[in-house]
Amino acid sequence: MEALKTSLEENIQQVKAALGNSGDIIIREIPLGSEGKIKAAILYTKGLVNTNSVHNFIIESLMLDTRGTEFEQKVSSGQNALQLIKDFALTVGEIKDVTDFETLFTTLLSGKTIFLLDGYTQGFAIGLAGWENRGVTEPTSESVIRGPKEGFSETLFTNTALIRRKIKDPNLWLESRKIGRVTKTDVAIMFIKGIVNDKVVEELRSRLDRIDIDGILESAYIEELIQDETYTPFPTVYNTERPDVIAAGLLEGRVAIIIDGTPFVLLVPALFGQFNQAAEDYYQRADIGTLIRLLRYLSFFIALLAPSLYIAITTFHQEMIPTPLLISLAAQREGVPFPAFIEALVMEMTFEILREAGVRLPRAVGQAVSIVGALVIGQAAVEAGIISAAMVIVVSITAIASFVFPSYNMAISVRILRFGLMGLAASFGLFGITLGLIALVLHLCSLRSFGIPYMSPFAPFILADQKDMLFRLPQWALFSRPRLISQKNVIREQNPPTPKPEPRKRL
Repeated sequence: MEALKTSLEENIQQVKAALGNSGDIIIREIPLGSEGKIKAAILYTKGLVNTNSVHNFIIESLMLDTRGTEFEQKVSSGQNALQLIKDFALTVGEIKDVTDFETLFTTLLSGKTIFLLDGYTQGFAIGLAGWENRGVTEPTSESVIRGPKEGFSETLFTNTALIRRKIKDPNLWLESRKIGRVTKTDVAIMFIKGIVNDKVVEELRSRLDRIDIDGILESAYIEELIQDETYTPFPTVYNTERPDVIAAGLLEGRVAIIIDGTPFVLLVPALFGQFNQAAEDYYQRADIGTLIRLLRYLSFFIALLAPSLYIAITTFHQEMIPTPLLISLAAQREGVPFPAFIEALVMEMTFEILREAGVRLPRAVGQAVSIVGALVIGQAAVEAGIISAAMVIVVSITAIASFVFPSYNMAISVRILRFGLMGLAASFGLFGITLGLIALVLHLCSLRSFGIPYMSPFAPFILADQKDMLFRLPQWALFSRPRLISQKNVIREQNPPTPKPEPRKRL
């Protein structure tokens, strides 16, 4: 790292040369003292800095507070002019020392204002960032019926502030680092000291420090570089743009990873059951939350197995179908020229194309294209005798069930696995589906997320953690944190378990 030079002119020339005389780099030279004998310079990036603050709190302060004879007398008496300016002239809070060009360029291009003084090999990086941002709005990828309607934005410290608003505890620690040789993206990890598993934090630090890449543009870069298993369709890192979900995860002993420039915050470790849970489960009554959660698990099996079961039963196991239904299905398939597997494959691929088109098109047009397209194509295919009506029903139910998942990542995983199970069903019937499910369970049980078994608390089975998996017990019964995630400070309440509230007596 090349150190700053004593000459202010040389420092400015090197900055201009290194940045190619870029037009958005503003360099303002300011004479200090009553006679202007002391030379200083202000450097900042236009568009990343609040220019009004630069004028009011730096330039104006320097011009007013250093023009008196008192400042010149102190400097002439041997006092450090740089320290005098820092203590008496700069009316800002965030000031960090800069001694080399690498730090200067990183801070300058990150939205900091650089102050340099002639005759000193040191400067200041002043925090006056003020770029335009989207602000705090309702999350677009996760709809909210009941709960906070605020979502993360693309600014790192706006996101950390949203989390701190919900957890006002000094044990909520934040560690920052820069990742990316070119982009130098700010990445922060947050955890609650005393609740988090220290081994998970150490492992996360190690994985982040091992990343050596030129740029990080979105949290998916970090997710793919730190995940435990690459060759699996299942996500092992959770992402969300809701601060309340991150706060709930931190209270369970998880670690949040916030990346500057994206509203999606990562959460580790992430387990299978977590992807079937939603924040709104805890904002409804326990019985309603339990019913909705059971519907999600039912939808998981429908989205995964419905087409393959239909293919297996109609192709190999017709004796399992009641006679009236079998006659009806045979009548529908009388003029269909393709086997059930080809029918399902064509319909599934058609619906996936329509769904992807609906996502990429503008919102108002996309919904119309996906819904109307599916109806028109399905009806036309049945009337043309290419597809049976029963297959359209099965594929439609499967598609609707795949929309129930709170996590988009898990829905994609099910969509991928569905095609493999359809192939096994077409080849070996129910025997093939059984083999596929056994292989799937073995694969799930072999996965880990930062050392935590992916299928816990189902495997290994932990009875105490079943209160918030398939079922959601009332809040007074959720007195302990997940055992494998938080191995210390497991108890949430002071005197566990809290007894069930007694009914109000009639006055």
